[in-house]
Amino acid sequence: MAARGGGGGAERPYELVVFGASGFTGQFVVEEVARAAAGGELRGPLRWAVAGRSRDKLQAVLERAAERLGKAALGAEVGVLLCDVGDAGSLAAMARQTRLVLNCVGPYRFFGEPVVKACVENGASCIDISGEPQFLEGMYLKYNEKAAEKGVYVIGSCGFDSIPADMGVLYTRDKLKGTLTAVESFLTVKSGPEGSCIHDGTWKSAVYGLSDQDNLKKLRKQIGYTPVPVVGAKLKRRGLVFYSQEFKEYSIPFMGSDVSVVKRSQRYLHTQLQETPVQYAAYANVGGFGSVMKLMFAGILFLLLVKFSLGRKLLIKYPEFFSAGRFTKKGPTQKQMDETSFTMTFFGEGYSEGQDPQKGNPNVKICTQVKGPEPGYIATPIAMVQAAVALLEDAACLPAQGGVYSPGAAFSKTKLIDRLNKRGVEFSVITKPEV
Repeated sequence: MAARGGGGGAERPYELVVFGASGFTGQFVVEEVARAAAGGELRGPLRWAVAGRSRDKLQAVLERAAERLGKAALGAEVGVLLCDVGDAGSLAAMARQTRLVLNCVGPYRFFGEPVVKACVENGASCIDISGEPQFLEGMYLKYNEKAAEKGVYVIGSCGFDSIPADMGVLYTRDKLKGTLTAVESFLTVKSGPEGSCIHDGTWKSAVYGLSDQDNLKKLRKQIGYTPVPVVGAKLKRRGLVFYSQEFKEYSIPFMGSDVSVVKRSQRYLHTQLQETPVQYAAYANVGGFGSVMKLMFAGILFLLLVKFSLGRKLLIKYPEFFSAGRFTKKGPTQKQMDETSFTMTFFGEGYSEGQDPQKGNPNVKICTQVKGPEPGYIATPIAMVQAAVALLEDAACLPAQGGVYSPGAAFSKTKLIDRLNKRGVEFSVITKPEV
């Protein structure tokens, strides 16, 4: 097993543990780990475990995963660890038994830090699927140096937020002959006749995140980021709602953590590896005029309510009502998930080889795409598990020093994109640049 680098694997019984395995998203992550373990994409067998509060629920999740993979059982090789996010001792015991924790317990602003702390202190790496910039950047401020000392990697936002965007920008950069200086991405989510919805855990994260914007500003001041220089023509910001000529529908700025995550990756790649930083803006396509009106009404109501504690209570109690059915306490059905897919289209511009990006206008364009299955509960587990595989298998290609990283910073030199392509999150070039 020595082939899988990092923190003295021999004495740790597991290579990875899924924490929060019986939660709504956790169950899909377990299934995806089981698929990776059975799929022979790893050198040697994968020793892994599930962790959470209830043994019965964890056993049920393992049985469900076995059934979904068409197996009688997942076998005794999968461990079951009992631990609770409120019990630091149990988290430390979990972290000591593994090289890597896949943390599925959100909202991360409430439950994320104890897991990061336990992992860093006990020499385990940690991956999460948070789309909460305040949590992600807060962990960087508090644990980056400690993680570097311990030689472990803490990599946030390894789900749909923000692997397609972060790795998509790097993919676009690598496919452009010349220097990429700016990218805009447009997200389209297509659903079947039964529509699509998202479990209300994500809704809660959004409610608390938007009510706390001021603290995010303070946190960024505290970190004291070095400004990322603008290279090439400055990327123009689009309006709050605009008609996209490329897609013939209305678009709005994407509300997730993608822009903040990409910016952190670009800052790291620029300051540490002297790579040319890429400017980035993210948008989502929302459809026709009717959809825009509905969305604006829901958005204004949300922004009014989120400012007050009573408003937040109402938003959290009635997610379905306030999100026009987009978020529900039950989450999507299997049929809804099977019929949903996403496409993220990247429009990049830059300067051809031999052109100085500091002078004149961009003279090359490129269009790339990341396509995948339903974002929340199919693409997210694929992204998370492939990030875990890259961390275990491509250890030699990770940054030389441990620390708290965004996906692009951690995985830019690994085979993560190839791994995602094989699992159905596909990166492709749509139009090659023409000078």
